[in-house]
Amino acid sequence: MEIAIIAHDGKKADLVQFLEKNKAILQEEKIHLIATGTTGGKAENSGFKVTKMLSGPLGGDAQIAARVAEGKTQMVFFFKDPLSSHPHEADINMLIRVCDVHNVPLATNEATAQLLLNAIALQS
Repeated sequence: MEIAIIAHDGKKADLVQFLEKNKAILQEEKIHLIATGTTGGKAENSGFKVTKMLSGPLGGDAQIAARVAEGKTQMVFFFKDPLSSHPHEADINMLIRVCDVHNVPLATNEATAQLLLNAIALQS
């Protein structure tokens, strides 16, 4: 299962903390992580193997959306920072729309991401 991880700057630390908390599930052989560039680098620094795309503002969100549309990415964790404005908001909305169109689970906060991971763990 390919899971995309993305986080706004104000949520990158929260996402890495979430990854570390769920390391046992996320480092299973059947899980492959992809990420936007900066988020992926932070995940790598915490010991995760990640395939990095471009940085979000440079097209990484669009690259991940394309993988969702192609059926390659089965789940997306996008820790959004609702208290900050983002110049690439159109790309973010496009990714959310593509997940909705293709019925791909999308978590925009830790509580929802945890529920999705718990569901994966139950299937194991």
